[in-house]
Amino acid sequence: MIKTVLMRIVATVFAISTLFAAAAQAQEGSTWDAIKDRGSLRIGVTQAPPWFYKAPADDEWTGLGSSIGKAMAEELGVTFEPVEVTWGTAVAALQANKIDVMFVLDATPKRALAIDFPAQPLLYYALAVLADDDLKIQTWDDLNKDGIKIAVTQGTTMDRYVTARLDKAEILRFPSNGESVAAFQSRRVNAVSLFHPPLIAMRKKIGRGQIVLPSPIRQSASSAGVRREADKTFRDWVNTAIAYYYATGQTQVWYEEFLNSFGVDPSTVPAIRREDWKD
Repeated sequence: MIKTVLMRIVATVFAISTLFAAAAQAQEGSTWDAIKDRGSLRIGVTQAPPWFYKAPADDEWTGLGSSIGKAMAEELGVTFEPVEVTWGTAVAALQANKIDVMFVLDATPKRALAIDFPAQPLLYYALAVLADDDLKIQTWDDLNKDGIKIAVTQGTTMDRYVTARLDKAEILRFPSNGESVAAFQSRRVNAVSLFHPPLIAMRKKIGRGQIVLPSPIRQSASSAGVRREADKTFRDWVNTAIAYYYATGQTQVWYEEFLNSFGVDPSTVPAIRREDWKD
């Protein structure tokens, strides 16, 4: 009896909270209408080249995510409004109506409990290695040799994948990505394995090394997070826009434009369109 009463109380509280949430959302209006009324598209940005970048002496945000946001704002006839967040606070910023969209936010089951994602992936990235220039690498087997030392971040996807494939090489595990890259910089290892976009800025800073996607390629998709709401107009429009940019190759064009401005030759780093990878 007590259990039944408690279950009814919980159900009633849940129903009331749902009604209040729906009422609050209705009062706020949809993201689509708010963007039009406000006259701006609020894009979450954070210092993370090649996705988002602001030079110390410059107030303008560049990078792939900024380029996509500016193009979308132009399509909507509104202004581009960058709002600084972190990867850790982006979901909360969407929920609190501080930003309208966050690009290069991976669609994970946990995040999908709190926010929405368009069906179309924004881009693709892959597990890569930043390796000594004199190594000839086409496959993971080319690294699976005695005398080869490779750094990974402990407990990550990189750690699990590399450990399963490289049983002859010496694998050194570090607590963070920064420490893994530092091991390569100090020449303690011959290579460091991370998903390829962060390696671009790291290679530029180090000034040496080659970025390679060893075959078979371990790929992953990234997405764009939007606020969860009953009106799906904005989410569906974002889906159409990023699908169009990707299919026409414009996403890759913006990516390469930033790399050139960042002092990196696009031909020396992997693409973000999986169709352009060589497996």
